[in-house]
Amino acid sequence: MSLLPPQEITLYLLSFATGLFILASIFYFIRVVKGPSLPDIVLAVDTLSYDLAVFIVLFSLLCNSPLLAVGALPLVLWAYLLDMYVSKYLVKRELGD
Repeated sequence: MSLLPPQEITLYLLSFATGLFILASIFYFIRVVKGPSLPDIVLAVDTLSYDLAVFIVLFSLLCNSPLLAVGALPLVLWAYLLDMYVSKYLVKRELGD
């Protein structure tokens, strides 16, 4: 019985994880389109953007290019700003301001 080299095992695991993230992104996108309320849509966009950031990092690992992972940082910051903006909007709407 021969063992696979570590690089090949890593490639298989990253490929499997990439497939899972793509499948999850499809489900998140469906929730964005069919979301029943604004908080549901915001949560779906939030998880979709974080999922896309992780996918970018996984892709940078697959391509052996650390510069690709830098692109995930603005995406994560954008998702955080979206959360802050929507939460302020929802709080003001509840207070009636």
